[in-house]
Amino acid sequence: MQILNKAKKSIFFILMIIYEEIIFSIFAFKQFPQTIIFIVLFSIPIGILLDILTSCLKEKVNKIISYIIIVFFCILFCAHFVYNQIYQSLISIYSFLNGKQVFQFYETIIEVIKSNFFVIALFILPLILFIVLHKFRKMDFRKTSLKEKIIKLIIFILIQVSAVLSINIWNGEGIYQNKNIYYNSNSLLMTARKFGVCTSMRLDIKRLMFKGNDKETIEVISKILEQPKKELDEMTEYNILEIDFDTLAENERNSTIKTIHKYIGTQIPSERNEYTGIFEGKNLIVIVAESFSNIGIREDFTPTLYKLYNEGFDFENFYTPLYPVSTGDGEYMADTSLVPKEGIWSIAEIRNNYMPYSYANVFKKMGYSTNAYHDHSSTYYERDKYMPAMGYDSFLAVGNGLEQRMDCNQWPNSDLEMIKVTTDDYIDNDKFLAYYMTVSGHLNYYRGGNAIVDKNWDIVKDLPYTDEAKGYLATQIELDRAVEQLINSLDEKGKLEDTVIVITGDHYPYGLEMSHINELSAYERDDTFEKCNMPLIIWNSTIKTPIKVEKVGSILDVLPTVLNLFGVEYDSRLLMGRDILSNSEPLVVFSDGSFITDKGKYNAITGEFIPTDEDVDKDYIERISIIVEGKTQVSRLILEKNYYNLIREYL
Repeated sequence: MQILNKAKKSIFFILMIIYEEIIFSIFAFKQFPQTIIFIVLFSIPIGILLDILTSCLKEKVNKIISYIIIVFFCILFCAHFVYNQIYQSLISIYSFLNGKQVFQFYETIIEVIKSNFFVIALFILPLILFIVLHKFRKMDFRKTSLKEKIIKLIIFILIQVSAVLSINIWNGEGIYQNKNIYYNSNSLLMTARKFGVCTSMRLDIKRLMFKGNDKETIEVISKILEQPKKELDEMTEYNILEIDFDTLAENERNSTIKTIHKYIGTQIPSERNEYTGIFEGKNLIVIVAESFSNIGIREDFTPTLYKLYNEGFDFENFYTPLYPVSTGDGEYMADTSLVPKEGIWSIAEIRNNYMPYSYANVFKKMGYSTNAYHDHSSTYYERDKYMPAMGYDSFLAVGNGLEQRMDCNQWPNSDLEMIKVTTDDYIDNDKFLAYYMTVSGHLNYYRGGNAIVDKNWDIVKDLPYTDEAKGYLATQIELDRAVEQLINSLDEKGKLEDTVIVITGDHYPYGLEMSHINELSAYERDDTFEKCNMPLIIWNSTIKTPIKVEKVGSILDVLPTVLNLFGVEYDSRLLMGRDILSNSEPLVVFSDGSFITDKGKYNAITGEFIPTDEDVDKDYIERISIIVEGKTQVSRLILEKNYYNLIREYL
């Protein structure tokens, strides 16, 4: 009985962690933990460690520390849950340390807390129970002996080791087996689903401190290298440079760099095609539009976007998957054709890297002026460092000059006003590249909390939709007017025919519930894949007949597609996307390892494959899963190792 009394606190901590993990899984992942055995095994050592920490000092101090710990874990799980409801991810340690900007959206956080008050209360329940137990003196807060601490520490080590060993015993099958997720995956959500939020955080800290496990990554990439290498057709022209990656690999001593060389050398480049160079010599305007979706493209309310969407290249099966850093990751993929590294802000970490295929660096070599703009903070996601690294001659945003040209004291700011006050910077140049990251489409979509919704509310107020859906349309009207203004300015200057406009979104409008999205959608969208079905606009006024493209494509494919259209000489093997207009095998990569190809959609979480026509075998799913993991891991290494700089002389 005495042993049981002394163990009560330890048992409470263990049960608290298990309880919080189960509640999180039920309400965030919509399921009871399928791998509850792992969650239990990893929760026990945490509980024991917390018991040790609250048994080292005087009784009164131990009580205070216990309360602090319990409050901390209650808030921790609440915070992850709220973040998950907004961004469908967990808070990485990197984002926590660098993410004070997130609190600019405190109104959204408050709304999520209000709408999920019952769930928040469930997360706080252990604190209430602890207060009750403390009141009735059911806990022992006395300082324990060194012997007791050593015994508990030994038990902690034994169970932690057993938990890790269990992963190897119950490893599962496929590329997303338990061992690979635990040791190698950067996906916080995948790790949390398998092993719990606490373990996911612990591994995130480890990866942040030690960058990544190159040994495990090399093993994953080796599986790709084992597959038969497809020989290139000597009669076919490819987007490729004369780089002998086999020789580079042979002469490289660093095993990680050697592996990257080998991987790049095995990739099938995209073919040059009938569209190669059709825009050569023209100007380029790239717009990455906040929360831009085809549910906001309407002939009646957004006629300019409708015109561009239906008169240029019509990409019917284009996807922009949501990654954990939302806008930052979406912009990164659009600009670099690399998969973001999870747990960090790739857009910020690339600031010191050499990026040969960024729009600015490519077009600057061809004599273009290069200007970038954003109608929000210049320092958000450290864009003030990111844009110069991408090669732009100038970057104008709020905080470094845009506020001197337009009213930037509202939220969100106006895309229309940004276009009005910036086109004169470049429109008279012989050749120009202009890049815009917009903000008018940002959540929330309700009156009183969104200046753009308020501005355009009278236009949408009588529509037969919920206020949230109408609010979203109101923000897209602002984007539409911005693009209309841009086209009119180009036309007035006689530059319209000589300018190509590319518009893509950074992510789907996750500020809307799925029910609101489906109010505006032409078809019923699911919460896994089709919510990410989004537009890609590539338009030039000289295109007389719309070019319909049924091939599956993604945001990773935008950069190589544009480079090919402009006839740029580049090595497509160095990018993770492919020219959508080529014959390359289509692939959409999601952050959790799910994918879409021309044969169907694979959900890596459930293991379900939804075929397009007829089902495929396990070998196909395994092959594509390995390719997805390869692109993810090699993208990480390209970022971490500044790989392009290592082969700079060949580019």
